[in-house]
Amino acid sequence: MIDPGFRTRVLLLAAVLAVAFGTLGARLGWLQVVRHGELTAIAERQYSRTVTLHAQRGPIVDRNGAPLATSAAAESLFAQPRGVGDPVRVAERLAPILDLPVADLHGMLTSGKSFVWITRRLDPRIAARVKALREPGLGFLPEPLRLYPNRELAAHVIGFEGVDGGLEGAERAWNAELAGTPGKALVGRDALGREVLGERILQPSSAGHGVMLTIDRTIQYVAEREIDAAWRRTRAKTAMAVAMDPRTGDVLAIAIRPTFNPNAFMQASGDDWRNRAITDPFEPGSTFKVILAAAALDAGVVTPDDRIYAENGRITIARATIHDWKKYGWLTFAEVLQNSSNVGSIKVGLALGRDPYYRYITAFGFGAPTGVGLSGESRGLLRDPSRWSALSLPTMSIGQELSVTALQMVAAFSAVANGGRLMQPRLVRATFDQHGRELRRFEPRAVRQVIAPETARTLTRMLVRVVDSGTGHKAAISGHEVAGKTGTAQKLDRNTGRYSRAPGVLSFAGFTPADDPRLAMLVMLDEPKNEKWGSEAAAPIFSAIGREVLRYLDIAPRDGEAVQIVTPAVRERTVPAVRLVSTAAAEPDPTGGPAMPELHGRALRHALQVLAPLGVKVAVSGRGRVVMQEPRPGTLIEPGVTAKLTLGLDERGQAAPAGRKAASKKGSL
Repeated sequence: MIDPGFRTRVLLLAAVLAVAFGTLGARLGWLQVVRHGELTAIAERQYSRTVTLHAQRGPIVDRNGAPLATSAAAESLFAQPRGVGDPVRVAERLAPILDLPVADLHGMLTSGKSFVWITRRLDPRIAARVKALREPGLGFLPEPLRLYPNRELAAHVIGFEGVDGGLEGAERAWNAELAGTPGKALVGRDALGREVLGERILQPSSAGHGVMLTIDRTIQYVAEREIDAAWRRTRAKTAMAVAMDPRTGDVLAIAIRPTFNPNAFMQASGDDWRNRAITDPFEPGSTFKVILAAAALDAGVVTPDDRIYAENGRITIARATIHDWKKYGWLTFAEVLQNSSNVGSIKVGLALGRDPYYRYITAFGFGAPTGVGLSGESRGLLRDPSRWSALSLPTMSIGQELSVTALQMVAAFSAVANGGRLMQPRLVRATFDQHGRELRRFEPRAVRQVIAPETARTLTRMLVRVVDSGTGHKAAISGHEVAGKTGTAQKLDRNTGRYSRAPGVLSFAGFTPADDPRLAMLVMLDEPKNEKWGSEAAAPIFSAIGREVLRYLDIAPRDGEAVQIVTPAVRERTVPAVRLVSTAAAEPDPTGGPAMPELHGRALRHALQVLAPLGVKVAVSGRGRVVMQEPRPGTLIEPGVTAKLTLGLDERGQAAPAGRKAASKKGSL
């Protein structure tokens, strides 16, 4: 028989155990079910972290598909401070490899955080050295490394990428397309200290789209080469050249000095990063007389042959006396532009009137951003006519008291070249996916018809005279007509409130060939130390760039024009040149002199390359390939001889094979 007291004790113990297990079960249920999400988040924060995996950035290419910005595989180093064994030892071992102070590394490793980045996007060789340390608590995540294979080339247009995306230029403007879709990875350790990264890619990244610019890498190179040489030679504060196709508004080149290497952008200053062609307005000076001429001709205020008295080089308006650089008497309006007469321009401006002039200025796009698509674009300075003084119209007639950007100026000259139609500057041609398939194309866009086509043709002939017989003669390109205008703008001295006599902005703006423009360009030097006239400093740069670009574009000289072929030796006395290496040198004559090479069947571009080392002049007629030549092949080349080349269609009835032209554009660097 069981003792009743024992039974009572057993029942009491069972009740206690039931209550205990019930309470424990309830507590476990509360923690496992009710507070599951909250506690899981706390555990994640303590032992792991979700990290963003950056996608491979889309490439940036030029108009022919040449790479300007690419991405390569790389790794970023992180630490989990709780898993680091000896922070002092690890910091001392890492410091010489990463070239970082020991104290900084020690601070990261003892921060108490669950996760900390040490260095992003390591060089593969450095990453391998860190991995060889086999230190616990250190790990790597894949992060693409942005590379700029052409270094400084087009740096201000391309911009650069930082840790958080594009920071300048096209990298910033098109960051959404280039960046792609980021992924996620779970970085941490379990209760036993084991890494869980390897199998915990929560969401893979998706590569970004590519962007094709309108920039031409070869034209960009030629422009940068000449601008760099001029910048160093003149010791100018800044220098730039902006080139555009006037038919489409395509920006072909933006060359700026000083510049920077986007692969190491932190070694340059913010001033060096700035795309001055769109951010830095300047007073254009006499190049703006072209806008005045366009307005006055289109409004019927003046004709090229109207005679204007230039007051022997000085005119006084509103108690201010404005001088010409030379004393002139009677001039036709064409001669006013040809000789850049301030007095003549002021008289035409006064005849045109304030409001009409303002309407034409704004119609040409001044006073508003061009809409090229890059951040930081300036609208320039153009006050409303209601705020003009008695001196404003006269001074604005000669390009003072207003400011413009280089891109605005090139777009305006392109409008004259394009029959009076203003095109919106275009920097991006298309976007494409990782397989090269086009996703979106951006077509040229006409903004408005600014002046009548007949006015544009008349003004073009006047601008050709500026180069042929006027202040712009050093911008001439042998074999091609150049239309353009020089500019020499003084800068306002902030101390005196007057225009300084020191060299200010020297420029030349124009387009070529004048009868069928393919290239419009502005060249500008800011405060050169040893030049004081745009005609002497900027015009020759236009000629040097234009000559190379027209050859590259395979644009034949005018029929019957003698073209002086400059040999590399002659060119090297000024600035380094792209060497054109002939594939067929001239055979020497038995008497020891050079002989005329065989040119039949060659494209003009190739024929000129073959003749370049011989220092001869070339007269060209027709279009296509060489069908006749004089002197005949093998003839001794006499000093001063002119080689006459007759061009014609090839056997397929084509002027120039498209494949050859495309190849010539891609293989010139």
